[in-house]
Amino acid sequence: MSLDNVSHLGSEGLDELVPSRYALQVGDIDVLVISDGVLPITAPTMATNADSGEFAAWLKDMFLPPDVLDWPLNVAVVRSGDKTVLIDSGLGLEFPDFPRAGQLALRLEAAGIVPSSVTDVVLTHLHMDHIGGLLGDGLRERLRPDLRVHVAAAEAEFWESPDFSRTVMPAPIPDVLRRTASKFLVEYDSLLRPFDTEYEVAPGVLVSRTGGHTPGHSIVRLASGGDRLTFAGDAVFQVGFDNPEWYNGFEHDPEEAARVRVRLLQELAATGEALVATHLPFPSLCRVAAAGDTFRCVPAVWDY
Repeated sequence: MSLDNVSHLGSEGLDELVPSRYALQVGDIDVLVISDGVLPITAPTMATNADSGEFAAWLKDMFLPPDVLDWPLNVAVVRSGDKTVLIDSGLGLEFPDFPRAGQLALRLEAAGIVPSSVTDVVLTHLHMDHIGGLLGDGLRERLRPDLRVHVAAAEAEFWESPDFSRTVMPAPIPDVLRRTASKFLVEYDSLLRPFDTEYEVAPGVLVSRTGGHTPGHSIVRLASGGDRLTFAGDAVFQVGFDNPEWYNGFEHDPEEAARVRVRLLQELAATGEALVATHLPFPSLCRVAAAGDTFRCVPAVWDY
């Protein structure tokens, strides 16, 4: 994968009417943001501690429906040095109730990326929409046997006996999350490379634990030359720019998640570095601007 030939990658695989990948470069590091599709989420899950009137007004201002939203799913493929790193893996194919997500295997093929070329996987956390792509048919059997899967040790430990007491999710979801994480930890036990606080996966590719969303939730910082980009996982959601103190129902420690979100957005606003996050509208690439006590997501101009 390189920016020299990325415009031709689709011709090697599947033709797409609407491209599901976006290439950019961070210094000498190649990055490909890939859409895994979208999945439905009940709107109140996005802001569980918000005043209902204020949240309804925000949804209306954003031209979003008041009941069920389409939640984007983004993953990334990063090439630095001799490493090809997959950041998160989307939902996978084991959830037929979400037919518009779980597109990773197909879209890697469309981008001309052979799964066996991936040397490392970084998982921001072990929620099903971040690990499911590694479990289903279509990708698992095509990965290399010496694949290294990096996840915070605190995350793996948490999912041995997860606590959902502070989350606010639709009733079936906790059991599905628990079951999927348990299956993943069993299937990938021999490939896991746990880290404590941070780990450099490839030159200029640093995964750092933030906690909050889950105990081992992590972000990935890319740095090469003078360029910087942060893949924020679930530290930032669309509503979090305007209302960073609103809690997401999937957050296992909502107060800490809000603190993590505010600190990260303040840092990105100060440095001007680029941001990509799992659940921002594809291709997700933006800058962060401070607006008093809140923030603005300033989308990057697509570079064709």
